[in-house]
Amino acid sequence: MEQGKLKILLNQAVEKFNQPDFIKNDPISIPHRFSKLQDIEIIGFWVSMLAWGQRKSIINSANRLIDLMDGAPHDFIMNHEEKDRAVFSSFKHRTFQYIDSLYFLEFFQDFYKKNNSLEKAFSQHLMKGDTTVENALKGFHEQFFALEHSPKRTRKHVSTPIRKSTCKRLNMFLRWMVRQDKKGVDFGLWKDIKTSQLLMPLDVHVDRVARQFNLIQRKQTDWKTVLELTDALKNFDPKDPVKYDFALFGLGIEAKK
Repeated sequence: MEQGKLKILLNQAVEKFNQPDFIKNDPISIPHRFSKLQDIEIIGFWVSMLAWGQRKSIINSANRLIDLMDGAPHDFIMNHEEKDRAVFSSFKHRTFQYIDSLYFLEFFQDFYKKNNSLEKAFSQHLMKGDTTVENALKGFHEQFFALEHSPKRTRKHVSTPIRKSTCKRLNMFLRWMVRQDKKGVDFGLWKDIKTSQLLMPLDVHVDRVARQFNLIQRKQTDWKTVLELTDALKNFDPKDPVKYDFALFGLGIEAKK
C-alpha cells in the first residue's frame, strides 16, 4: 500500500480504537480504577508483567491482586510486614508464582521507601541524546533485580533488550504512563520520558498486521524488530509513533473476529 494511503488508514484506526470504550476490555482498565499516582504505577506495572494470554484472564488475575493488597496498592506496599505476604501464596497467573510475587513486593517496598515515583527507575538510566527508551529498559532491569537473593526464575517475567526480547509488556507499561492525549486511555503521568522515545509494544497481533502492511522486513521477531517497526511508524508521526499501537492491535483483534 502506498505510504500516504497507509498513513490515512492507520490514523483512522487510531481514532477508532483510541477511545474510552477501549478501556473496559483491556488490562489498562485495572490501573484506571485508581487516581493516586503510586497506585497506578504499582498495579499498572504488575498487571503489565502479567499481560500474556487472554485479556479476560489477565483482568481476573489483576482484580485478585488488588484484593490481596486490600484495594490500596501503595498503602499496602508501604505498610505491610513480611508476614502479610503469606496471602499471596494463593496467587498464580500462568507461570507467575508465589516466589515471583514475594520479590515484586520486596522490590516495591524497598523502592518506594526511597522514591516517590517509579518513573525514576526508568528515566534515570536515559542518557543525553537517547532517541529511544532502550537504555531506560536495560537500566531498569538491572535495578529491579539488584536486591540480594533476587530469584533467577523471576527474571523471565521482566524482560530486557540485552536478551534481545521485544520487551512487549514493558513498552506497553511505558506507553500507559507516558503517552498523553485527550482520549483518556493512556495516563500521561510521567514527564521525564518523551513520547517520541517510546517503542512499540510488539505482540502477535501487532506483528502480524505490521507485516501485512510491510512495516516490518525482518524475518524474526526480536528487539531489532521493535526498533524497525517504531522507526517505520515515525515516518507517520515522529513525535508519537506508539499511538499506532491502537491501530495495529485493534485491526489485528478485528481480523480475528
